[in-house]
Amino acid sequence: MRTSFFARNPSVPIFLVLLAAFTIGVTILGEAYGTGDISTSFTKTLGKTLCLCLIAVALDLVWGYTGILSLGHFAFFGLGGYMIGMWLMYERTRAIVERSLANAPIPPTPQEIVDGIGTQIFGVVGSNEFPVVWAFADSLFLQLLMVVAVPGLLALVFGWLAFRSRVTGVYLSILTQAMTLALALYLFQNDSGLRGNNGLSGLQNLPGLGSVPQSKVSIWFLWASAAALGLGYLLAAWIVSGKFGSVMRGIRDDEARVRFLGYSVEGYKLFVFTLTAMIAGIAGALYYPQAGIVNPAEIAPIASIYLVVWVAIGGRGRLYGAVIGATFVSLVSSWFTGGQAPDIPLGVYTIKWVDWWLIVLGLSFVGVTLFAPKGIGGLVDLWTGRRAPDRHGADLGPDQGSFREREAGE
Repeated sequence: MRTSFFARNPSVPIFLVLLAAFTIGVTILGEAYGTGDISTSFTKTLGKTLCLCLIAVALDLVWGYTGILSLGHFAFFGLGGYMIGMWLMYERTRAIVERSLANAPIPPTPQEIVDGIGTQIFGVVGSNEFPVVWAFADSLFLQLLMVVAVPGLLALVFGWLAFRSRVTGVYLSILTQAMTLALALYLFQNDSGLRGNNGLSGLQNLPGLGSVPQSKVSIWFLWASAAALGLGYLLAAWIVSGKFGSVMRGIRDDEARVRFLGYSVEGYKLFVFTLTAMIAGIAGALYYPQAGIVNPAEIAPIASIYLVVWVAIGGRGRLYGAVIGATFVSLVSSWFTGGQAPDIPLGVYTIKWVDWWLIVLGLSFVGVTLFAPKGIGGLVDLWTGRRAPDRHGADLGPDQGSFREREAGE
């Protein structure tokens, strides 16, 4: 008997209901439309956390289900932020320039306005001309297309070169990290066209909405982030629940055997790598207007390593595990680094969590890897009674012992 998608994937409706309840709860308790029990700054933190959950789901598709340990997905996240940031900064600056020139004796020409915008944006790097990368900055529609097109194109080119050469394992991870480092170093240069180390700032000020308080803007972005996470989770669950998902897991477990069965392994890997890069770009486009600034430091390789840690702590190979890991680490990090965690005096030395948080995070990753490889998501498995398939040591492949009971439980 054929069952529905939601019946075969009960975690999906549960997740969507919890996400909707969370969004409604924050709205009711927020400052914009509710009681004000949740501050605007914390609302922004929650909205940014939803964006981090979305990129964690994307990495879980790549790493947890396909076995590609990418150490460069935060580069796609940052590129999405840069793409929408260019439009936000251009439009906000244009409004400022037009107001300043409104009282001029002679009305300014369109070119004078453009020159004024360029001076305002690029004056910090000693220029007043728009680079080529800003060609579509005046068009919201085109910049929204760039949010998915630029990360997707970079992932497509990189993936095609890497996968067709059959680079796998740690070598592929090193290549993705090198790609991220090269992009960050390029963006640090003033002639990159994206203001070098200064990055793009003031992104929280939406053009044309200067009179709207940040309390309302933060709620709007929370809604958008929740919708993106819900749709991204639904798409990811649909992908992994069908035949495509079975091939992904097959590539993760035994790439050579999947290729022997006639599947285009490189094509599957390229599709997943490109799709998740586009999802990461969307997550970044929603994240950085809430953060207010994007600069090359956000694309540094360490950021992608943090992302891997989140997914590992939550439990890779489980979409809800990726969400749990990103949420847990993001909120705990905000608590420790925001000065809310009390310092611990030890007489000769005082533990300040702002300085020790990264060490705690690293030790948590090591501990999960050694003692709880299923991560926090493994606790959900225990609660729901989810078990690994019982194969009874049966041979399930062309060679004897290809899939035995011990392997089935991993």
